[in-house]
Amino acid sequence: MNIETLKNSLIVSCQAPIDSPLHDPKIIAAMAKASVMQGAAGVRIDTPAHIEQVRQQMPDISIIGLWKKQFPTSEVYITPRFEEAIALARAGADIIAIDATRRERPERETVSEIIEKIHTRLDKLVMADIDTIESAIASAQAGADLVATTLYGYTPQTQHLSPPGYSLLTEMVEKLQIPVICEGGISSPEDAKKALDLGAFAVVVGTAITGIDLKVKAFKAVFS
Repeated sequence: MNIETLKNSLIVSCQAPIDSPLHDPKIIAAMAKASVMQGAAGVRIDTPAHIEQVRQQMPDISIIGLWKKQFPTSEVYITPRFEEAIALARAGADIIAIDATRRERPERETVSEIIEKIHTRLDKLVMADIDTIESAIASAQAGADLVATTLYGYTPQTQHLSPPGYSLLTEMVEKLQIPVICEGGISSPEDAKKALDLGAFAVVVGTAITGIDLKVKAFKAVFS
């Protein structure tokens, strides 16, 4: 795919907790289709089954695919191994998102190794989900095609910080030569505009648009 089709665009993350009735391929595909009908340029989808359903319904939409899997030996859970990347590619993902932090991966595969294999064996683009400027720079040097602020605030090194990672975004835009995506903590159109004004290539919005479960919990809390 041509990355330029995502420039200055909205990408909607269509996901749901695994214990939610919304965690169903057809429902996720409906969320994705509604997002695209209202102008989203792409979608970010978790698990091969959901990607496959979205691809069936929208053959031409840009899909960023990931697979959240937990392993007892590693904190990395966003497409932790090349094995998961293979399944995402087969399901129809155009871009494969991986955890590209500096934490040890399951089976000790390195970020450079998984990026190289995704490029050469699967012929897919790679979106590096990072937490710090150090991991962003390392990901770019390892060959990532896009880098995103996804894990800012979600790793031990950044747990004292709260997304959106505007300061990290600004530093990434200044120091990297590849597209920088702002993802995480974007809760309003104003937040998204700020990210674009700071130089974001595109903005990913999830919970604020598709996070029904979390939104209801937040509202219910005031009634307790």
